Amino acid sequence: MDFAKARLEMIEEQILRRGLRDPAVLAAMAVVPREAFVPQDLAQNAYEDCALPIAEGQTISQPYIVAAMLAGAQLEAADRVLEVGVGSGYAAAVISRIAAQVYGIERNDTLTKAASARLVALGYANIELATGDGSGGWPGAAPFDAIIVSAGGPRVPEALKRQLADGGRLVMPVGPPGDQRLLRLIRHGGEFDQDDLGGVRFVALIGEEGWQDA
Repeated sequence: MDFAKARLEMIEEQILRRGLRDPAVLAAMAVVPREAFVPQDLAQNAYEDCALPIAEGQTISQPYIVAAMLAGAQLEAADRVLEVGVGSGYAAAVISRIAAQVYGIERNDTLTKAASARLVALGYANIELATGDGSGGWPGAAPFDAIIVSAGGPRVPEALKRQLADGGRLVMPVGPPGDQRLLRLIRHGGEFDQDDLGGVRFVALIGEEGWQDA
């Protein structure tokens, strides 16, 4: 399979045709090999217009959703970015082609270790991962210019809001399974502007300020 061709077709058919035209996001998605972030037996499906299963009962998000979240975060070259819910590491890799430094926190240590090894093998040097409760963010590395939460919670955690720099953007799905909205918060001092970017479907954010683990 010609993965490079499939990658460009994905951008044209799934992202540009839906009206997303952020040049930094498009350029980053054009160079990150999505096939390296899915199970080997699903590599041929890596560029399909859908989410795919990865290890530990989790998923890698649909390409368009990744693009929409990153475009919504209005990423810039000097940004320090936190991703909550690293999964396979794909979104972190895309972010790393746009922003200066990426911090990723993942609840499942097996996924953290696998993503770390994968990112190192692929040469992504400006990403640091840790295992922990993503709803609490990464206080030691804060503040962040952008926070992207790749799991849906009942509300935007106060811990994440505190870790957002002034002028920073936070993008996160909020709401119960089956009724999630993708929200963007922009911090202005102690106040937050909020935009609704549309309906989405994500795995649950489990943690102290997320949903309780069953």
